This record gives sequence, structure tokens and C-alpha cells, in this order.
Amino acid sequence: MPDLQNTGEGQKADIASRLPAGSCDCQIHVYDDPARYPIRHAKPSYEAPAAPLSAALAMHRRVGLERVVIVQATVYRTDHSLLLASLAKLPAQQARGIAIIDDTVSDADLERLDAGGVRGARFNFQQRLGVVPSIESFRRSVARVKELGWFIKIFAGPGELVELESELDRCDLPVVLDHMGQLNGGSGIDAAGLRRICAMLQRDDRWIMLSNGHRISATGYPWDDAVPVGQAYYRTAPDRCIWGSDWPHIGSRGGPMPDDADLLKLLLRYLPDAHAVENVLVGNPQRLFGFEPAPARA
Repeated sequence: MPDLQNTGEGQKADIASRLPAGSCDCQIHVYDDPARYPIRHAKPSYEAPAAPLSAALAMHRRVGLERVVIVQATVYRTDHSLLLASLAKLPAQQARGIAIIDDTVSDADLERLDAGGVRGARFNFQQRLGVVPSIESFRRSVARVKELGWFIKIFAGPGELVELESELDRCDLPVVLDHMGQLNGGSGIDAAGLRRICAMLQRDDRWIMLSNGHRISATGYPWDDAVPVGQAYYRTAPDRCIWGSDWPHIGSRGGPMPDDADLLKLLLRYLPDAHAVENVLVGNPQRLFGFEPAPARA
């Protein structure tokens, strides 16, 4: 494998040649024709873009990603029509899904989601998204998805994680912490939050997404201050780190949309060697999402 740590600006064009076979983007969102897939959120916190699956796959071909996890967008609430339709377009060993679950989702709905390739449920605890579950609803939903063998994914920042910590301690199923714990407080990396999340990762069923490093950075491109954070997470839980592009990058804080090749370059700076890259992009997603081992490239 070529040198994965050579991530200079001149290397952007060949990022695809430097990723291992079966590399997985563990979070994208898709948005499609509102006439077919209407917005279900009464007061969405963002305007849904035109971002069909075909555009995401074109990006994947450009940067060398071969597997994908489609995460239900909050604007669709628990209407999973687009998620299931998108998963149905792809081979089973190329795609998985993550749903949004609450008490309105029936047992039959859960069975359909599971059969369609969904393997996890995401819970959003940031007030700005307008979909924060009650603790009672969260507990019921966690119990239901555990019966299916799913994991749960928690979208929360350090403050919310402090409030949720005792509740998450009760969860005896895999828990994925989204987007590096969203450590940015507006003036640099939240060191106390980083220590807290690393402590949570001592449990062998706790996972972290090494995604959105550009958003936690206070210094801007090439996001140097995010690198020690990603390195700390990988040292703490090398077999429970995954990565996602978070395409199409909703809410980029008013700045330009990041190039997905640059986001992959940032990930490579977190990781010490080719084995670590294989772990994060291939082996760890295989275990968490139930993919079959990836065939070697010809």
C-alpha cells in the first residue's frame, strides 16, 4: 500500500489509490424529490438540499470509498421511505442504514427496517434539531432495538453527554458517539470533554466516530488542532473507531463546504500506520454493521 501518511496538498488527486479495499463511509445523509419524500419536521433547523444517493456515490468513486451507511436525516423524522428506497438500490454488502426511532415506530416498521439493512438507531440530543427524545421514550426505544441486535448512535456535545452519562451507563448494547463528541466550544478544543469521552471509551462496547474534525477545529484548514483529538481517540479505542464523511455537510457554519478528499486526508493524520487505516475504514465497520469481509482489489 502506498504511503498513507503522505497527505500533502499535491496528493489530493490520488486519495482513492491510498484507501484499502472495502473502505466504508459510515455516515451520509440523502435528500431527494420533496414531492415523493416530503419534509416531516414542522420546524426544521435547516433547509434540505438536493442531495440524492447518486451524487453521494459519485463522490465515493472519486475518493475511493466502496461501502456506505445512510443515516436518516432529521427533517424526515421517522418516515423512513427514502432511507429504505436508497438502501434497496444498493447490494446488501455495500450498504447499511441507521434509523430514527421513537414510540410511533411500530414493531412491523422495525422489522421492515431490519430487513432493509438498518442496523442502528440514532438519537439526537441537541436541542437545535428539535427531535430530542424524552428519557422514557429513549429507554423504550433502546430496549426495542436491542432485541434486533442493533446498536445506538448518540448525537450530543460534551454538555449533553454529561447529562446523559448515567443514562448511557444503563445501556448494555453498543453505543456509538457521533462526530468526535462535538468538542468545539468556539475557542479551541474542549480538553475536559475529551478526557470525559476517552473515559467513556474504556468500555468495550463504546465506539466513536472520527468524523467532522473540521467542525471541532478552531484554527481552520487544514484543521491541525483536530489531529491530537483524533489521535487520542484512536489510542484509546483502536478497534472501536469508525469514520464518516457526513456528506452533504449540512450546516457548515457559514464557511465553504469541505472537500471530502480533504476530510479523508485529515482522518489519515489521526492514524499511525496502514493497519490503523484498515481498522477504521474496513475492519471496524465490518464488525459493527455486519458486512462480509471485503474482497481484495484486482
